[in-house]
Amino acid sequence: MAERIILITQNIDDSYIQQINELAPDFQVIAGKDKDTWEPYAKEAEVIVGWKNDLEDLSIIGESKLRWLQSWSAGVNSMPLNKFSEKDIILTSANGVHAYPISETIFALMLGLTRKIHTYVQQQQNKHWHHANMNLELHEKTIGIIGVGEIGKETARIAKAFRMNVIGVRHSGMPAENVDEMYTPDKLHDILPTCDYVVITLPLTDDTQGMFGSKEFSLMKKSAFLINIGRGEVIKEEELITALQEQEIAGAGLDVFIQEPLDETNPLWEMENVIVTPHTSGSTEHYTKRVIENIFIPNLKQYINEDYHMKNMVDYKKGY
Repeated sequence: MAERIILITQNIDDSYIQQINELAPDFQVIAGKDKDTWEPYAKEAEVIVGWKNDLEDLSIIGESKLRWLQSWSAGVNSMPLNKFSEKDIILTSANGVHAYPISETIFALMLGLTRKIHTYVQQQQNKHWHHANMNLELHEKTIGIIGVGEIGKETARIAKAFRMNVIGVRHSGMPAENVDEMYTPDKLHDILPTCDYVVITLPLTDDTQGMFGSKEFSLMKKSAFLINIGRGEVIKEEELITALQEQEIAGAGLDVFIQEPLDETNPLWEMENVIVTPHTSGSTEHYTKRVIENIFIPNLKQYINEDYHMKNMVDYKKGY
């Protein structure tokens, strides 16, 4: 077994393995999604690409050799962050890999609800020709993007093609291109009444858990739509269901839920003003390419040069 190991728990093209070998000749590269492929090397791996729950007991217990973990996902809230922090393991996320597919899903949900596409699909199944009182349009409305990271910035860029007024909320409050007004989270209640669409793109942290509940829904316009592609736990789901049933808001497009798969008895399934998608907003044909080419390989160059100012480094105090 080579002294230094890069363990990739995903299936990647041989051309990427060759590229990594050329870049880091001192490392042995092991790649494969099957557990039998990566498990024998887990305890010896210095670099791991793609976290698996089984790795916790194998790679960070005792005298761990793991020094850097490149996450395959943007979200890292389900990982043992405290243990990584204690062992000074560098964690870099796949933040940014989802910007195109998730922003497309956001607009698919917004347009679907606005132009009643989901209603018409249901009517098509029943061969029912009916206008369904559709009369809304997206252009020149106000969108509130709650969490202006890479996904939020791409969503803002697309929103400008619809001549929308873009309001952003981010922890730093720093301005961003295509965002007309930027606020910090403490101003959330001030901006909710102005938004026609509220789009949640937040990670799950102690600060964002349960951030949206009955108070927030009561502040939204009755004509407003809520879109959540962040994490299900950001919303108090029972309170959202009540708000939808009582028509406090016009509808919702939801890709994430507290319990996944969504329980068959959950009322959200059958609501006419809700579109449910099965946590697929980040799915894309280019996923592996973007993680390896755009994030891992640039970070690997930094790592082998002992320059640890790497892309998408997770701040353990913030949780993202």
